[in-house]
Amino acid sequence: MEHAPTIVLFDGRCGLCTRSVQFILKRDRDAHFRFAALESEAATRECARVGAPPPQSTEPDSVIVIAHGRVLQRSDASLAIAARLPFPWPMFAVFRFVPRGLRDWLYGVIARNRYRWFGRHDACMIPTPEQRARFLE
Repeated sequence: MEHAPTIVLFDGRCGLCTRSVQFILKRDRDAHFRFAALESEAATRECARVGAPPPQSTEPDSVIVIAHGRVLQRSDASLAIAARLPFPWPMFAVFRFVPRGLRDWLYGVIARNRYRWFGRHDACMIPTPEQRARFLE
């Protein structure tokens, strides 16, 4: 049985987010993930498909994962991504035992400082021709 891809919605102008997408692409040999910038029409369309509000109106500082009809944000989204990557990344599941409030607080510290620490791009990343099929738009 073929599984629907996991959709990762990310801040296309964030240096950390762009590097994270590159990190995932390099390790996701089975192409589990598809990507779209939070700012894109594809992100709005995917959120509407699962009955979630548009990403720009809810958590613009959060990665959003859509998998199996569910929407995950913040630390839950990050842990869901790690779970689909090859070893050793699924081992990060141990952090599910840390209370979500604490995980999301740490996520928030990084999210609030991501432009200062990792830079901000004037435009969204442009995938290579090999990567293009993995992007929704």
